[in-house]
Amino acid sequence: MDTALLFPSRSARRTPLKRRAFLTSAAALSLFVTEVFAAKKTSTASSSKKAKAATSKKKTTTRNKKPAVSAAPASQVRSADMPVTERPPEGTSASRLPPVKPPELPNEWRTYEVVTRLAIPASDQPRRLWTPLPFSQDTLYQRTLGHRWEGNSQRAGMHRLPDAELEVFQAEWVAGMAAELTLTTYITTADRHFDVTKRTVAPEREDILRRNLQSSQLIPNDGLAHQLGQRIVGRVKDPVAQAKEVYDWVTETAIYDPSLPGCGTGDVHHQLITGQYGGKSADINGLFVAICRAIGIPARCVYGLRVGPSRLFRSLGLSSDDATSAQHVRAEFYIPGYGWIPVDPSDVRRAIGREGLSDQDSRLNALKRVLFGVWEMNWIAFNVGSDISLPEQNKRQPFFLFPQFDGQPTISNGTPPYRITARPVLG
Repeated sequence: MDTALLFPSRSARRTPLKRRAFLTSAAALSLFVTEVFAAKKTSTASSSKKAKAATSKKKTTTRNKKPAVSAAPASQVRSADMPVTERPPEGTSASRLPPVKPPELPNEWRTYEVVTRLAIPASDQPRRLWTPLPFSQDTLYQRTLGHRWEGNSQRAGMHRLPDAELEVFQAEWVAGMAAELTLTTYITTADRHFDVTKRTVAPEREDILRRNLQSSQLIPNDGLAHQLGQRIVGRVKDPVAQAKEVYDWVTETAIYDPSLPGCGTGDVHHQLITGQYGGKSADINGLFVAICRAIGIPARCVYGLRVGPSRLFRSLGLSSDDATSAQHVRAEFYIPGYGWIPVDPSDVRRAIGREGLSDQDSRLNALKRVLFGVWEMNWIAFNVGSDISLPEQNKRQPFFLFPQFDGQPTISNGTPPYRITARPVLG
């Protein structure tokens, strides 16, 4: 196999993060040296003045007097409400560390009503439906407000799969009965931003990090993925900069293919073997996840649905309330101290094809900068599960994003037997 296909050349290797880190370190070092020299000079001058004053005055003796005790400044008073880590003494190493604060809650939220309507003719066999639901746990960028459903199913309800970190709605119909269902979900979202100047206080669970370093059915983390990752990052050591190198490579190399059904197959192993990188969102963002895992950075795909228009590009959002085919996969990677950082290299490639942008277009360069660390939340997240085993199913599937009937996904180029609508809710 031609190595040029596996490792495309990069004539101009960008190192903005490395250069910025170097300049920041140099400035900090210069400031530190200046402060030390100034403190030393002040200390020497003070000692000299004290010595002269001592020789010019007569010696006096003071007895039976207690030394005066000055009150400690309010900034140095310590208590359970003001521990030393919150406001360390000046001049200590702790006082030179960046502040560690919990993430701030967003101010602007948008609420959406997402409705799935199903109508299937009667069959001589019992019918069963599984469909994904949004995150059951609240996050800083998404909160599920509630669900309601109505129809003629014999049994219906929600199932939570903790190991796969997803929630599923399941309904069943008896033989000879037409299947009818209306499932409504209310959800509120806020744009998600990564701020390099802030750190979170709660680290992720170790079992979750280990899971997102391992390979899955379609996403490898060794062999060709490891070789490709090492070639991309080169001598870059900072993990955020490494992830940025991988992101840049994927956005420059992968090709978006709108002819594929659904969100693509997500088969990264096939991409690595053939050297043909690209597909749809499950393929392109899956490639980013595989390379990150291969170089030791926990990463995962996040499966969800577009529910509103985009303020960035028209092609990155809905143009009507019809969200039947608006499923979309995003990605995120984990850095200690910062948590999960959002990215979406797939939408960069999608904009190139759908908006007719060239690789040198200034709008494309701006979009590339935005989608490393930002999720425009005209999209809702369903789950981050891989190698899923749905209730009462014996086989596993790589991911769960589309409604399924009788164990078969409804992904095709034809018309699915359901319709999904999404609209904003005011107030």
